[in-house]
This record gives sequence, structure tokens and C-alpha cells, in this order.
Amino acid sequence: MFLELLDFSSLLLLPLLFFILKLSGNSKTNSNSKLPKSYPIIGSFPALYKNYANRLPWFTELLQDSPTSTITMHHSLGHHFVVTANPAVVQHILKTKFHIYQKGESFRTTLHDLLGGGIFNADGDNWRFQRQLSSHEFNTKSLRKFVEDVVDTELYDRLIPILSKSSCDRTVLDFQDILQRFAFDNICRIGFGYDPEYLLPSLPQAKFAVAFDDAVQISGERFSSMRPVWKIKRALEIGSESHLRRVVSDVREFANTIVKQKKREIDEKKTLVSHDLLSRFLSSGHSDEKFVTDIVISFILAGRDTTSAALTWFFWLISKHPNVESQILKEINEKMETGVGYDEAKEMVYTHAALCESMRLYPPVPTDSKEAVEDDVFPDGTKVKKGMKVTYHVYAMGRMEQIWGKDWAEFRPERWLERDVATEKWRFVAKDSFSYPVFQAGPRICLGKEMAFLQMKRVVGEVLKRFKVVPEKRENGKEPEFLAYLTGKMKGGFPVTVVVRA
Repeated sequence: MFLELLDFSSLLLLPLLFFILKLSGNSKTNSNSKLPKSYPIIGSFPALYKNYANRLPWFTELLQDSPTSTITMHHSLGHHFVVTANPAVVQHILKTKFHIYQKGESFRTTLHDLLGGGIFNADGDNWRFQRQLSSHEFNTKSLRKFVEDVVDTELYDRLIPILSKSSCDRTVLDFQDILQRFAFDNICRIGFGYDPEYLLPSLPQAKFAVAFDDAVQISGERFSSMRPVWKIKRALEIGSESHLRRVVSDVREFANTIVKQKKREIDEKKTLVSHDLLSRFLSSGHSDEKFVTDIVISFILAGRDTTSAALTWFFWLISKHPNVESQILKEINEKMETGVGYDEAKEMVYTHAALCESMRLYPPVPTDSKEAVEDDVFPDGTKVKKGMKVTYHVYAMGRMEQIWGKDWAEFRPERWLERDVATEKWRFVAKDSFSYPVFQAGPRICLGKEMAFLQMKRVVGEVLKRFKVVPEKRENGKEPEFLAYLTGKMKGGFPVTVVVRA
């Protein structure tokens, strides 16, 4: 991020930043806390910059050290923000005082170039309308159709053959890329009735996919930059903001093509072509192409990046824990003979627990922020002023001893399970959504939660029964790095070799 500041728009800040950074290197934090020192005008920006690349574990350590699991920090120019890993505070933000904590103008402006007025960047009536209409896509009938018609086709006709060929040819695959392609085809087919054919044996290069990755990364980095800096860069069309403008144009061109194609189909048939999400929106009277394009982009972000991120880290974790993989294989063999269908997937209790445990440690959306629209006080006593940003830190919450116990660092699916005395079988015991807000909680809880689990369990069941996924060794034996933008990714991809099970 600091390199991004080294452009024409920020030259005047360099002398001040250099002086403060030099001072901050010798300063000591408060003896009762690890919170960084705050300076006039620029607040704790030097420490925020210094720890930017390591911000997830850094904030986790700060929150673990806080008696309330909540901290208040001064960013710069008088702006304060709150970060919490306290379940009671999360419940307060996401449910009790839901009306106070909204996306807010600052959040919407930061992501507007990419997401526009889509559901993940909307508040009020706009958000309620999109959510109500979207909810029809997630009933039992739609979920069964999604598994049986969309996921199965993508699995058997594309994913499995690609893995089989890789195994036969002994090639190295970037499994993160493969899973993103898989999820992208799925969300486009179920959400828009459109097949982008991104997961073909040739693994075609897609201008949209590259542009989408860049747009998500740069948009996410805006949150950590000084707001005036990225706005000046955007106005002058320089640096990362110049690149963002180009890639967002590519993303919107792709999404708009899907919208126009669907509108033509509806106009030609004078009726609802199908019951996909896009058809519902276009048939609801909201035919404004920009608005519907915003919706398409938001659902691609949700359907492609979150599910693929969760599966990437899941396969990496079970490769390190053969005992967990063995238990999952045992369950797969017990539940299926010909395949893991809709009903079988719902009954995969141990696999479900392992997925939950994986997302506890590597949540697809590692942090989420709201903005207070009026003054408030958290249950732990933290004071919040109108306009302040508040963030609940999902990544840190998965590492809090108060929530998960002293063994929080262990990958242990059994923490989600208990034995049924009568049947002697595992029974899943869910954690409350405010202690485990991986899918958010309250009125904004993720509509696609069950769809995501069904999709992931189908992939796990069909891939693991056929193949062993073996990660390639990384330089110096280091573990992969968890990158956090709007969603979490594995830095450098996930190179693997695929071995057919005997």
C-alpha cells in the first residue's frame, strides 16, 4: 500500500510520513495494551501501514490482548474506527441495533465503482427489495435443482475429467484457479441461466476473470488507504485507480452482456424464460440495465470467490491432517454407492463439521464493516460516534480462546460434533452465528449458506472418493499465505498434484 502512496498525488505527504515513521519505530505503546501509538493528524497510520501486509494476525493479536475483545483506533485526519471479536458486540451490530449499523456512505462510495448499488453495497429499501426477490432462489426446490442439474453437470462433465487427465499426465494444477472456475460456472448458470464455459479441459483464459480479480483487489485496498489519496488518484486517473477504471469496465461489459442477452430472451418469449435470479429481477419491473448489472456483479462476487476460497483452504488443511481426511472418506463410503446426491450431501455430518472448522480458521470473508448512523454504546462499554466505522473481525473470532477454548489453534472438526447416545453416530452441533459470523448473522445473514454447503460437500465427496489432492511444497517449506481483500485467497495459488486412489 505504501508504494501506492508514492505518486504525484501524495508527494506533499512524504516528509511528514517519513518523520512520523521514524518516530514510530522508536516509540513504545501503552504499557497496558499493545495498541499502537497515535499521533496528531495522522493518528496510528504509521503502524497501520507498517502492519498492512500482516494485518489479519496483527489485529487478531490486538483483539486477543483486549479485555473486551474490542479496540478503538485512530486512523488519520481525526477518523476513529472500532474493531471487535466480541460475540455480544457482533449481535448488537448485526441484530439488536441493526438499524443503526449500515453499509454507510463511506463503504458504498469505496466499492461503488465495482459493485454499484448491488445487494452487498446497498442499504434501506434498495437492499430489502434485492434480498426479498433473491430469497426465492434459495428454497428447497431450487437447491435440489441446483445440485442435480448444475453442480452435477459441472462435476462429471468438467471438473472430474480435468482432474483425471492431470493425474494421468502427472501435471501440476493450480487448484485454487480450478475451484474458482468451477464456482464461476455454477453461479452464472444457477443465477443467470448463462454458461460461461470457464471450466473446460482447455482451461480458457478469460479477460473477465482476470479483470474481476484485479478489481476486487484494488477495491479492497482502498479501505486501507487514506481516502483523499485514492480519490485524488481516481480524479487524475493515475496508478492503481487508472487500472481499476479499465478492469471495472471489462467486468461491467461482461455482466451487461449477460443482462442484455436475458432481456432479449424475455422480450422474444413475452414471459419468464426461466426461474433463475436474473430473470426474476428483469421481470419484476426493474429493467434498468445498470441496476441489474450491479446485481449480477454482486452475485458473481458472492458465488465465485467465497465458495472457491473455502474449498481451497479446506483441501489444504485436510492434506495436513490425514486423520480428518480418513474420517471424511469413511463417511463418503458409508453415505454413497453411486454418488453424493442432494439428500446424501445433507447427511454428511462429519464433512460439514470439517468445512465449518476450515472456515473458522480461514473465513472466505475475513472482516466486515458497518457505519454507525447515530451515536451508540456497545454492550462492552465501547462508545461509538455517528459516522464511525465498526468492523467485526471474523478471522480473529476464529482464534479467540474465549469462544473456542485453549485448543483454538488446532484443526479439529470434532469440536462441532457430539455422539448420539442412541445411535452412536455423530450429531452436528452448530455454533451461534454471532460467535461464528462466517455467513454474517441477523437480517443480513447469507441467503446462499445452504447452497454453499451443498455445493462444497458435493465437490468434497466426488473429488476425495476418486483422488488424493497433494499440495506442492512451497519455498523454504513455508505455509501458504492468506490474502485478504474483499474475500480471502491463497497467495500464489494452490499448486497441487492429483493422485488417483487405489
